[in-house]
Amino acid sequence: MTDLLERVRATGLLSGDETVVVLLSGGRDSVCLLDCALRLSGPEGVVALHVNYGLRPEADGDERHCRALCERLGAALEVERVRRPADAGNLHAWARDVRLGAGAARAAARGAALATGHTATDQAETVLYRLAASPGRRALLGMAPRDGVLVRPLLGCTREETMAHCAARGLAWREDASNTDPAFARARVRDGLLPALRAVHPAAEASVVRTAALLREEAEVLDLLVTDALDAWGDRIALDRLAALPRALARLVVRRLAEETTGVLCPRASGRLDEVLNLGEGGALDLGEGARAVVSGGVLRVQRTPPLPRGPG
Repeated sequence: MTDLLERVRATGLLSGDETVVVLLSGGRDSVCLLDCALRLSGPEGVVALHVNYGLRPEADGDERHCRALCERLGAALEVERVRRPADAGNLHAWARDVRLGAGAARAAARGAALATGHTATDQAETVLYRLAASPGRRALLGMAPRDGVLVRPLLGCTREETMAHCAARGLAWREDASNTDPAFARARVRDGLLPALRAVHPAAEASVVRTAALLREEAEVLDLLVTDALDAWGDRIALDRLAALPRALARLVVRRLAEETTGVLCPRASGRLDEVLNLGEGGALDLGEGARAVVSGGVLRVQRTPPLPRGPG
């Protein structure tokens, strides 16, 4: 228990100098996070946020549990009640966006950080899921300890350690049955793929997490190389200069241009390198996600793809 708290302290993500909004689901990881935040930042610097989606029969019970927990620990609690629209699409993506949106709004209003209870176990699951679902270097980077106002203080702790912390502190938590529902891909990774990898080697989970951390550090170097390749222009590059770059770097340059133009991830852009290099003067190529490569005067720029013309009537 003490070791976990000291490791969280060592991250500097819950320093006590910054107010923090803690996303509290009532599960063991978020309960552990709230306890650590209160002990490191003090109750005056912590606000818990619980989002009640109303999707499960246990939802109101989860909310009551969070209220009782915060009352016991002396933490301020805010509750957001939402209902899923019929056209919301992917359930988990919708719930994540609602949760992070509600948390970010409260953090912004307070000039605070927003803390989630993601653990090393979540990190391993995320990397493996993304690797299976979306090829490319970014699939292996996982989640960063800090991403703007978003912080993940438990990213160096496993789910087993957060459970042991809660048990040692006498803190109860709620179990969400959907976390083990094989209908969800994340549950299949958690209950199928990860145990299989541990059977191959007991340190498999730690190896995945360590690999993600190393690749994030190396990604910083690659980002600098992309910036150097774009030189002073920043938002364009001569086509002959792009062709002279190592192919891996040239792919990253095309992707950078696409993503800075659109403001969203453009994973397909780098796969269009050969087609981009074959563009003639005045040529154009859609790169996906609303990005279009255009060559003019021997220079490649990326613009937003214009909207399709509206039909008559």
